[in-house]
Amino acid sequence: METDVKLARQTIQKSAIMDYLKKVKIHPSAQKVYKEIKKKMPSISKGTVYRILNNFRENGQIQEIPTAVARYDGDNSLHAHFICLNCGGIADIYESCAGCQVLKKAKKKVGKIRYYQMHFYGVCKKCEK
Repeated sequence: METDVKLARQTIQKSAIMDYLKKVKIHPSAQKVYKEIKKKMPSISKGTVYRILNNFRENGQIQEIPTAVARYDGDNSLHAHFICLNCGGIADIYESCAGCQVLKKAKKKVGKIRYYQMHFYGVCKKCEK
């Protein structure tokens, strides 16, 4: 019962943050999430946004993308990210890796893989020009 009380306290804030992350495709930083949510909820604090994002990440509800400033992805489907080393842009890569040799070998070596995160680093087509 105690858990229900904790969840109920910030339901509106959590819903607003999750809705925002689900609808955008830009992989925002915590600061960007805060700025956007603050427009709708002026009384929300930066600390609350950071705590909610951390809670979502810990619970596997969102992905945290490791860049110089952590970025977040509300799309929790199995996919990889391409991160441009020049402009910092992030693109989703949805091709399935379920059959790739790395995962097949890892399954035999360590056990059943429930999910994965893959990040590819390089220079995007815009920056190559």
